[in-house]
Amino acid sequence: MRRLLFLLSLLLPLPLFAASGFDAVTVTTNPEGGETYSLSIQLLLLMTVLSFLPAAVMMMTAFTRIIIVLAILRQAIGLMQAPSGQVMVGLALFLTFFVMTPVIEKMNSDGLQPYFEDRITLQQALQNSSQPLREFMLGQVRQPDLELFGNLAGGEGYNGPEDVPLTVLIPAFVTSELKTAFQIGFLLFIPFLIIDLVVASVLMSMGMMMLSPMIVSLPFKIMLFVLVDGWGLVMSTLASSFYVTP
Repeated sequence: MRRLLFLLSLLLPLPLFAASGFDAVTVTTNPEGGETYSLSIQLLLLMTVLSFLPAAVMMMTAFTRIIIVLAILRQAIGLMQAPSGQVMVGLALFLTFFVMTPVIEKMNSDGLQPYFEDRITLQQALQNSSQPLREFMLGQVRQPDLELFGNLAGGEGYNGPEDVPLTVLIPAFVTSELKTAFQIGFLLFIPFLIIDLVVASVLMSMGMMMLSPMIVSLPFKIMLFVLVDGWGLVMSTLASSFYVTP
């Protein structure tokens, strides 16, 4: 239960544990020096994280950029249902796990394992585990987006990246991810758009105005994508783009 509680509470905002007026939080120290949490706080953590976890996976990891690029790629090729939405989401999830593996391993080594070995407290474990995720988001966020949400939050500037609160960092990170995803999608769209223009011009010159250019260009776009190993190029580009500071 202790291991499950830590894993589920990992993504919760840290101020929740420090709120002085939160009556449901009851922590007692047992004779062995460990901490025991009341059933009410355990149930509260479980219910809160279950509702917060999907949003955290989508908004605080590489998932947003990957799924948007894959959706734009499918639209550029002209295949509305292939691959299906379930396949794209599954592919995006597994590629997200691949990209986030170094972050997850550091979160485990810095926070999870020391807590299980009773070398640090739960509060310290949460802080140590959130630091790699914070560094990942800071490495991808654009400075103008960070300044934008900092100004909207009423901040007067921060001394360093460690002073940026999650309430400012997360929306700035999501905004930066959306911009990057659309930039990559635009570059993916160009070769397929050229094929559509060429096919449309040829059909127009032949007087075949009633024939849809999309029907003729679709096989050529699929052939081009397969010949250049499109899936491998897209996946490798997406995976490598997360470790290059924008």
